[in-house]
Amino acid sequence: MNENFPLSQKGWFFEDYEKGSVFLFASVKVKEDEVIEFAKLYDPQPFHIDRDSAREGPYNGLIASGWQTCAFVMRLLVDNYFSSVSSLGSPGIDELRWLIPVRPGDELSVRATVIDKKRSLSKPDRGIVKTFIEAINQHKNIVMSFKSVNFMLSREPSSEDALK
Repeated sequence: MNENFPLSQKGWFFEDYEKGSVFLFASVKVKEDEVIEFAKLYDPQPFHIDRDSAREGPYNGLIASGWQTCAFVMRLLVDNYFSSVSSLGSPGIDELRWLIPVRPGDELSVRATVIDKKRSLSKPDRGIVKTFIEAINQHKNIVMSFKSVNFMLSREPSSEDALK
């Protein structure tokens, strides 16, 4: 397992993402003012924007929007996992789950596990990397998970390594 290894700084390509590899990335602190600001703009439900209402609600306090949790995770992935020289975006994610509420004061880290990769048959200069992503709080609880599908440029369009 590689811990806190900034892949994007190395300039990884499709060939470098090895099935079964696991990476852990440094944490981000969830701040109350950012939770409220994000929710006011994008998810203005009472348990995200109103301390008093949230205290009386089903979560016994303010919680971050799940969409904000996705944004926290995305930032860590861009900084540490998706290579700036090869990432071509994504057609989407699968099986998004918000498992435990994220609260102000939490510290989230990300674990990325490469679950599959294959060369594109129609565009041999790239491949598809599938990754299981988990957001983990400071108590080691998984708060969110999803499967990411990403297009990555290949270093060599005809590389034997990429066909594995």
